[in-house]
Amino acid sequence: MSSATTPTVAVLGAGSWGTALAKLVADKGFPTTLWARNPDLARALEATRENATYLPGAMFPPCLRVTSDVDEALRGADLVMVVIPTHGLRAALVEIGHRIPANAVVVSAIKGIEEDSLLLVSGMFEQLLPPSLGARVCYLGGPSFAKEVAQQTPTAVSVASHDMRQAEKVRDWLSTDRFRVYTTDDVPGVEVGGALKNVVAIAVGVADGMGFGHNSRAGLITRGLNEINRVAVRMGANPLTIAGLSGMGDLVLTCTGELSRNRTVGVRLGRGEPLERILGSTTMVAEGVRTARSAHALAHKLALDMPITVEVYRMLYEAKLPSEALQTLMSRPLRFERE
Repeated sequence: MSSATTPTVAVLGAGSWGTALAKLVADKGFPTTLWARNPDLARALEATRENATYLPGAMFPPCLRVTSDVDEALRGADLVMVVIPTHGLRAALVEIGHRIPANAVVVSAIKGIEEDSLLLVSGMFEQLLPPSLGARVCYLGGPSFAKEVAQQTPTAVSVASHDMRQAEKVRDWLSTDRFRVYTTDDVPGVEVGGALKNVVAIAVGVADGMGFGHNSRAGLITRGLNEINRVAVRMGANPLTIAGLSGMGDLVLTCTGELSRNRTVGVRLGRGEPLERILGSTTMVAEGVRTARSAHALAHKLALDMPITVEVYRMLYEAKLPSEALQTLMSRPLRFERE
């Protein structure tokens, strides 16, 4: 292991967010290895010194290497950041979890809910990593588009862990004068906020695609936050977390930002495009499409009223028309706001 002040870093996952995080720490001078499962992609990234597919224009600093050999990536790592889509995480952890150095600080930069088990990402880490490692994983959340982080746009995020010493290490290692990290012990709050905001962003995108205005957007964001808070509190979170960076902050960014993949899916749905065409036209992962199914099942399991989530699910998986979903939402029985 290297010096704690200059950690050796492994980033597992070479999509846009993984690439941005690898560049973030490499720009600080930390020896960093970015792991791409696809050998052809790894060779292309190493040769061109940029990820032209997922993060074009963000050139790699000299201390950033790329490999498709996971053992090479993990060798001697003090900090391991896992940036693999939720639907592929279980298989990846089964394959590589036991290879992570026992003393490494592990950071999950993943937002989602597993479809079959309805586990949060933290549940998968705790289930599949060795107990001493899984119990101290850190979870990164908050409003942060990969492109803007790579461009060093001022950004504020949060990192949660049950082990605050680990969270503080991550805070210190990741923070720069353009990337500010706050710590919290509220793992479920950060996780639920990060996962469910993607579903709400699809709903907001649908409204935008249908040509509605700022009133509609504000109403959906606010009532969507209410749904997120219901789930988070039921799962043991502090409601103040949902009012913070990982809740309201991430929700506003994903619902209003032009770079939001989930909002874009919604916009195209609202304009009448079929889901299959939308998903087939991009290499980017819109986690909200899968999360809508998980969130719909979770709402049923927890017996929670989540009307926006239900309508997004029905538009995505039951071919319900956006106009019909709107009518369903607007004709619900009137009620007390805090219910």
